[in-house]
Amino acid sequence: MKMNIKLTTVTLPTIHSNPQSVIVTDETMAARKTNFLEQMKTNSIDTAIIYADREHGANFEYLTGFIPRFEEACLVVHANGDSYLLLGNENLKLAEHSRIKAKAIHVPFFSLPNQPMAGEKKLENFFEESQIKPDAQIGIIGWKLFTASSYDNADLFDLPFYIVDCLLNYVSNRSQLKNFTFSLSSPEGGLRTTHNANEIAHYEAGASLAGIGMFNAIQAIEVGKTEKEIGALLAQDGQPNTVTTISAAGQRFTNATLYPRDKEAQLSDNYSITVGYKGGLSSRAGFVVSSKEQLPENQKDYLEKVGKPYFTAYATWLENIRIGISGDEFYSMIESVFPSDVYGWTLNPGHYTGDDEWMSSPFYPGSKAVVKSGQLFQVDIIPSVPGYSGASAEEPIAIADEALRDELKQQYPDVWKRIEDRRNYIKNVININLSDDILPLSDTVAFYTPFLLNKTLAYTKEA
Repeated sequence: MKMNIKLTTVTLPTIHSNPQSVIVTDETMAARKTNFLEQMKTNSIDTAIIYADREHGANFEYLTGFIPRFEEACLVVHANGDSYLLLGNENLKLAEHSRIKAKAIHVPFFSLPNQPMAGEKKLENFFEESQIKPDAQIGIIGWKLFTASSYDNADLFDLPFYIVDCLLNYVSNRSQLKNFTFSLSSPEGGLRTTHNANEIAHYEAGASLAGIGMFNAIQAIEVGKTEKEIGALLAQDGQPNTVTTISAAGQRFTNATLYPRDKEAQLSDNYSITVGYKGGLSSRAGFVVSSKEQLPENQKDYLEKVGKPYFTAYATWLENIRIGISGDEFYSMIESVFPSDVYGWTLNPGHYTGDDEWMSSPFYPGSKAVVKSGQLFQVDIIPSVPGYSGASAEEPIAIADEALRDELKQQYPDVWKRIEDRRNYIKNVININLSDDILPLSDTVAFYTPFLLNKTLAYTKEA
């Protein structure tokens, strides 16, 4: 897997303007519910309770199509398909728009502080109204897939304590409550880890926005520009971000500030940029310089120490991901090319994406999960070499077999055209050999300019 990486002047990637949103179809939503009910049957779950709030709503949204914005909510699904939406004051209006047929139940506890508590009852009464039986086997779904070795993960719950406490008092025995989050997000069979053509097209629109914003921001970086000026270019179409937007020059987090500041970029500053939308995230780390000579004095060898080894791992990632490879094998391959004890990465070398920026990951030592057609991944390896700035060209891709590619091509020709343009650029300009199964979801996949004042000087693989 030895390869030579160089910096060379390249043509810029095609940046596609105004990607149209793709709505998840009724057929897709119906299939989601059918598949979820099958998961419940397989795991002997009588009733599933899916919690949501503004930050943790993706599992709830998977079936309802919406999140409860600024309140809390629970979706109750019974094995026979009957469903109930437990909603606060300001989200009751959304029940009629739910993509899953469900009876709305007003739970004032889920409303914002000091709002009217009209209709207040004990939570146990709302459980009864939702037809939850005290002797039922109940699957609890928050948002986090627990993978601890020191606990029984089935007994860990990430819902607010007052809800869990009332459930514990309501059921006959604690053993009736089981964490059921794995049914949606586990690398081994979680429903949300694979997608059909409609879903991939839906997420590609958001991933495209991330790439557009990233490209615009990179092109605008100049000495004297503020983080806010650059950060403003990352915002796209008023769509919600899946992570905190980053636009940071030099030292980050001064005064515990996480967001773009009024700080101006200076020559030789390191610079970090990140933006994410539903479907994918784009991230870059580089320097406000035009050439190697302008790098900080203590990092003149940055390209050799960090940049080129990182992009070697990145290109290796893209050239070797394939349907059927196990998470353990893939992890070991990246470890062999980019040893963690040398380059300081501690997280998984890639993970699933979608409504959550990081849902879960199949890439870890000993993983038996395998890469499947229909999965969406972030190419995400985070080096941390003492004394050197970081490197990042994180981007989203999809994996699709021939049948799924044909569906995309026929049903979403505009999406397919963007994907083909990206594939051609990566293969013919960056010289990374993509298999037919890899679908770049952003215009900036593999386009990495570490010297941010030299807009066309990018890493490429020597042909």
